[in-house]
This record gives sequence, structure tokens and C-alpha cells, in this order.
Amino acid sequence: MSSPLLDVVPSIKVKLGLLVAASVTVAAVVATIGSGAGVPIWLGIPVTVALALGVTQLLASGMTSPLREMTAAARRMATGDYSVRVTATSRDEVGELGFAFNTMAEDLAGVDRQRRDLVANVSHEIRTPLAALCAVLENLVDGVAEPDPSIARSALAQAERLSALAADLLDLARVDAGEVSLATTRVDVRDLLDRAVAEASVTARQVSYDVSVDQELMVEADPARIQQLVANLLDNASRHSPAGGVVRVSATTTTGGWRLEVTDRGPGIPGADRERVFERFGTLTETEGGGGTGLGLAIARWVTDLHGGHIAFVDPEPGSTGARVRVELPDRPPTASGTARPAGGRPQTAPPSSVGADTPTSSSNPSSQESPVPTPPTPYPVPQVAPPVTPEPALDALFGRFWPDHGVPGNLRALSACLGVGLLAAIVLPFRDLGLGTFIVLLAAGGVILGFSANRRSPFTLACAALCVALAATVVVRDAEWIVVLCLFAGGALCMAGLANGRTLPAFVLAGLAWPLAGLRGLPWLGRSARGVTGRATSAAAIRTVVLSLAGVLVFGLLFASADALFAEWAGRLLPDLELDSFVLRAFITVFVGGVVLAATYVGLNPPQVSAEGGPARPVANRYEWLAPVLLVDAVFIAFLVAQAAVIFGGHDYLERTTGLTYADYVHQGFGQLTVATALTLLVVWAAARKAGRTTTADLAWLRGSLGLLCALTLVVVASALHRMSLYQDAYGFTELRLLVDVFEGWLGLVVVGVMVAGVTLRARWLPRAALLSGATLLVGLAAINPDAWIAQQNIDRYEQTGKADWFYLRHLSDDAVPALATLPDDVAECALVGRSAGDDDWLEFNLGRHRAHDLIGTRPAFVPPISTACARTSDD
Repeated sequence: MSSPLLDVVPSIKVKLGLLVAASVTVAAVVATIGSGAGVPIWLGIPVTVALALGVTQLLASGMTSPLREMTAAARRMATGDYSVRVTATSRDEVGELGFAFNTMAEDLAGVDRQRRDLVANVSHEIRTPLAALCAVLENLVDGVAEPDPSIARSALAQAERLSALAADLLDLARVDAGEVSLATTRVDVRDLLDRAVAEASVTARQVSYDVSVDQELMVEADPARIQQLVANLLDNASRHSPAGGVVRVSATTTTGGWRLEVTDRGPGIPGADRERVFERFGTLTETEGGGGTGLGLAIARWVTDLHGGHIAFVDPEPGSTGARVRVELPDRPPTASGTARPAGGRPQTAPPSSVGADTPTSSSNPSSQESPVPTPPTPYPVPQVAPPVTPEPALDALFGRFWPDHGVPGNLRALSACLGVGLLAAIVLPFRDLGLGTFIVLLAAGGVILGFSANRRSPFTLACAALCVALAATVVVRDAEWIVVLCLFAGGALCMAGLANGRTLPAFVLAGLAWPLAGLRGLPWLGRSARGVTGRATSAAAIRTVVLSLAGVLVFGLLFASADALFAEWAGRLLPDLELDSFVLRAFITVFVGGVVLAATYVGLNPPQVSAEGGPARPVANRYEWLAPVLLVDAVFIAFLVAQAAVIFGGHDYLERTTGLTYADYVHQGFGQLTVATALTLLVVWAAARKAGRTTTADLAWLRGSLGLLCALTLVVVASALHRMSLYQDAYGFTELRLLVDVFEGWLGLVVVGVMVAGVTLRARWLPRAALLSGATLLVGLAAINPDAWIAQQNIDRYEQTGKADWFYLRHLSDDAVPALATLPDDVAECALVGRSAGDDDWLEFNLGRHRAHDLIGTRPAFVPPISTACARTSDD
């Protein structure tokens, strides 16, 4: 349903305008507050966008739900279910469309009921004369009765009645349309009842009829309709009478009309069911002697209402049992047509006031049998309206089979835990460097995410969790931001892969994309989780009171703290930081970190379907279609390796004469291309393996041979690339980027070895996970060797051998490099250590790299620029 605040807006255009205005206003206010408080842009933008989207979702909730409901309802109506309705509470164009749709559905349901009732009416009416006609003919054929004029007339009457029913089809159609005209004339009631009894007597039921009619009772009525009324009442009475029973039929004059009563000696009808029997298909099957379709009495009521009368079951006469139906009819029926609609419901015109209306009463009250209490007509039954359809959520249609929601139950504990992590981050992270506090926040976030993960018992997920802890630990042991940030990003990717429990590279990519998309996909789940608050012992009113109270204390506390120093001192002893800027920053961090952890938690609770197997491999018809390209690539690799051999054996002079490049320029120029070639080789192997046939031994031999040769040549290329990088580092020094590229190229070589193993066994399902975990392990190993210290030591060794060093680069290494730089001679140590000083980190900022560096720096004299001229003499060009 739409928001009540917007339900009163009569135009969807105005609603959209208000929605945009509210979202923009919230975004502007939040951005202004964050900018004024010095919130970094990388933190302010996502929080601002998230809050604006939250306001949009809150205000726009239900604006288009009637449209989705109508889509679902239309599908159900196409299957014949016309009881569906849509929820339309707004006053705009969509709400009006919803009301119109409900009206249309009701009309279609009425038309469908009319069609069904028409078939039921015709079937019921045809059955009775057919049964009577068959009985007469069977008696004649079996010799039970002799042909005589009376039997012939009875058979003729039944045949004429069947013929009349065919003509009545048009009348029934008019009835269902609410337009019926009565062909009234003066009717001799005695003659009509005698003919009806004669027709009823030819059935096989062993009952007799006692007819009593006031002398010369003549009424104005439609004889065909009255005949229809009496025939149905007699059929119902004979059906429920015991064998040998007597059905009494009486017609008497009343004030302003006449009364028809039909009484049987059957089990009778309980008072609570006397109105239900007039409903369509209202047969009391539990009553002894029950049966039939339940349409006869419904038609009898329609005929009565058409004549402006009233029909009801009343108590039997004192001392007797059975059912007693009483029909009160006026002397002259109403002239207006369409006063009764058997398909659409009871007429709304009341019977004439002169006609008594009897209501069934309990048999324990005999005094009521002659003076029944009048009641208004009871409507015909209308099919129960089904509950409003539940539309397909818009997000389900957006994400489809990739990420179904399946009504994941809300989890208040998960929501609270994520909010707790956000608050912990807001307390620990601001104004502190990466260190022990950051590691605590990461551990808390990882524990919440893993604790609510649906795949938390999967070995792969647990392995990813262990590596994530190792990667997160770098914030405690390393000060180099490049390796710490890289480890944190790798830990996030590994976390998503473990939560989704994927097996392929596309699955890992989709799992990574699921994290930011969870902010949208998880909105319904977030709503279900938030609604769980009202189900707890704390009511919504109490929560609202707490929030307002805290807001009041916070706002006035900040104002008074900024206005009075003594008040600020007292408050500072309880709350160490009451500055407005600090509060805003911490609020942004709470929302940001809590939201990120909440998104990851939802991914764990409801993992996306990333592991769906792709289509089956479709090998090519001819072997040469895949083999020829692979062999050509092999040939190119071989040619490249021959060129490498020529450089090795020809020497640097041959290289410079041939290409005009020095050897240092030569090795530097080709490293990036070799890395790309290694990665592309994996793509070629994957494509060829999918297209290669494996039906014969020759197919397998060519597959293993050609791709195995390609992988072997690729390993040589990897070795060549690493050799080139080593030569380049010896010539120009060691850097963080060069070390990282070395590790990446080595990892690619390890993956190529895994591909070769998979090619031998022809089983590669383990390879993507192994590649992912091995990459993370190598990154942990890189952090473990203290890369900045290793780089510093390699440059120091190079300085000792060549007398050259890039002091500017070494000066900007992290504190992890200080133990290595401190081993330099005192006359040049200042070249690398200048500008460094011992810090005053608290325990939440503890970092092993900074701690060791501060201990060493604290024992050395302070270096004040300008630094020694020896630094300039020994620097690289």
C-alpha cells in the first residue's frame, strides 16, 4: 500500500514531484551537514545516496503496487478466477484505475455467474419433464399402463413443456440481464394445481397428493411461471417425503392476495437452514432424503419475487412433522420488469405490505406457526471475494532468477548486530590510524557476516573466512598502506565469494557485484526485519519515546556544551567528545559501516544464484576448427622463445645493432606485454577445451598435446618475464609496484600449472577455487615478508654495490622499512629517515610496523633539513 501521506494527493504527477523534492532536500541537507563537519567525500556520497534512496522508498512505497496487482489479477482472470481484487487506497490516477479494475472484475464475475446459472437452470428444468416423459413411455412399453387419452395428454404436456423450455432460453437470458416481462392473465388456481399434480404424479416416487383450493380462486399471474413455481415445490416435497407419504397442496385467499402452501411428511428443515435452502446449490445433503442440484427452490424464489411475493419455510402444523413452504402472492403482480435476478441476487423490491411474510422459526415455539415474523428478503449468495492478490514485488521482477527473495524472513538480530558494528566503528575509527582498533571492527563485522551466512558450514566458505582474518590482520602488523588496502580489498572479494559459495570465475564476479546490489535487493528484507521491532516486548511507542528522548538530550547537550566551558568539562568526563563535527562524522561512519555490513549479511542470508551451471559445452564438428588456432598460437610462442634465445646467445651488442635498444630498455619494454600474453593464454586454453571433442582417444591426445605444449611454452614466457623484471630492478632499483607485478606474474604461472594438472585429469571444477585461494594466500605471504622492508633492504644492497640509491623514494616508504633503513651508515641514514618522528598512538592504533619504527626513531637524533649533501651525490639520475 502507498504511504498514507501520499494517498491523499490526487495526482501522480504531484506525487512524483513531491517525491523528487523530498529526496533532493534530504540529500542536500545531509550533504551540507557532512561537508560542514568535514566528512570525507568518499564517505559522504554513499551515505547521502543511501538516505535519499531510503526516503524515496518510504514515500514511494505502494505507488505502483496497484499496477503490479492488476498484472497478477489479469493473469488469474485469464484462468477463470474472477474473484480477484486489487488494493486501491490512493486518490490519484493509479488509484482510480484500481477502482475501475475492481468494478470490471465484479462485472465479469457477474457475467460468469450468469452464464453458469443459465446452464444450471436449463439443465434442471429439462430434467424434470424428461424424467416424467420417460416414466410414461416406460410404463407404456412395459405394459404397466394401457394407452389412453389421459396418459397421452400427460406425455404431450411433458413434451410441450420441453418445447416451452427451449423458448424459455431467451427469457432466461433476459432474466440474467435483469429484464423480464410477465405474460400475465387470469389463472384458475385449481386447474393449474391439478395439472401440476398430474405431471408430478407420473414420476416414480411413491407419494400421493392432497390438493385443497378455495372455490373459484382466480388470480392475475403468469401461468407458465406459476407452473414452474409449483412444479419445483412439488418436486422438492416428493423428493423428501417417505414412501407412501402424502404431500398436501393448499391455495387460499388472503387479504390483498393469495397463499400457496406445500407440506410434506419428511424430516423437515432445521430453522437455521431454512434460508440457505433457497440459495443456489443450497441442497442440505446431510438431511435424510436430500439430493438434487439445489436449484429448484432458488428458481421458486425467483418466480415468487418476480410476481412481487414472498416465499419461506415455516413451522409445520402442531402435532405434525415435515417441511412446510408458504408462498405469499399478490392478486396482481407488479408491472415493472426486472424485479428479480436469479443470477445476480435477490431483488431489492419488497413484497406488498398486504402480503404476510413468514420467517422460519424454531419448532420449539409452536405459537409462531400462524404468525411468523416478517423479514426482508435474503439476497442470493454471492461468491466469496478472494483476498486481494499479492503482486510480484518490483525487485523480484528486476533481479529475476539470479537473486530470488523467496520471502526470506526478517531477522531483527542480524539488523541489530550490523547496527552494533556500525556504532563500534563510529567509536573506534575516527581520528585514529589503521591498527588494532580497525582489526577489532573488521573481526566484529566478519563474525556477524559469517554467523548469519547460510553457507557458514561449507569448507570453502570457512577457508575464505580464515584467509579473510589473515588478510585483515595486516592492519595490525603492517604500516604500508598499499599492501594493507590491497589485502582489505582482496578480503572483501574473498568474503563475497565465500558467502555465495561459487565455483567459477563468473560466479566470483557476480558475487562481488552482489555486495553493492544488496543495498537494493535487500530492501524488502530490511523492511521485514524492521517490522519485527513491534513484535517484541518493546512497543513502537516506547521505541519512539527513547529515540526522541536521546535526540533531545543530544541536541541540548551539544548546545550547552558549546556555550559553557564548565558544563562541557563535566559532560566530557562522561562523553569524551561532544563536538558537533565529531558527532556528525561518527553518525556518517555508523550509517556507512553498518550499511556495508548489513548488505554483506543479506548476501550471506540469501546468496544469489551464482553457481548455476552454464550451458553444456558444444564441441565443433571438425577437429581442425579448434586445433588449427591452437597450433598457430603454439607456433607464435615458439618463435618468441627463439627470439629470446637469439638475444641470450647474441649478446647485448647484437640486440643494440638489431633493434637500437639497450638491454635495460629492451627488458622494460616487453614485461607488460608478456604479462598480458600469460593471461590471454588461460583464455585460449578455456575456449579450446570447450570446443574440442572428447569422443575418441585421438581427440584426447590432440587436446592434451596441443594445450599442454601451449601451457609449457607459457611457463617459459613467465620465467622470461620474471627474468626481465629482475634485470630491470637490478638496473633501476626495487619498488612496490615492481614487486607486486612479480608476485602477480608468479601467480599466473601457478595457475598455468594448475591448468596443466586439470588437463591431465580432465577435471577442472576445483581449479577456480584453488586459483582464488592461492592468490589470497600469496597476498598474505607478500604481507608476511614485510614488502617495504624487503624493498628497502634490496635498495640498500644495491647502494652498497653501486653507490646509487633513490633517497626520495626510500624516504616515502612506510614505517615498515625503518628497521632496514636504520642499518645505513649515519652519514646517509638521514637521507632516508628525514622527516620521521616517534608517534603517540593509543592502544587502539597499535601497529607493529609503526611501533618498531618509533622505537628506533626515538633512539636516533632528530634530522633537520637541509639534509646532508651526500644524499644528492648518491641519488639516481
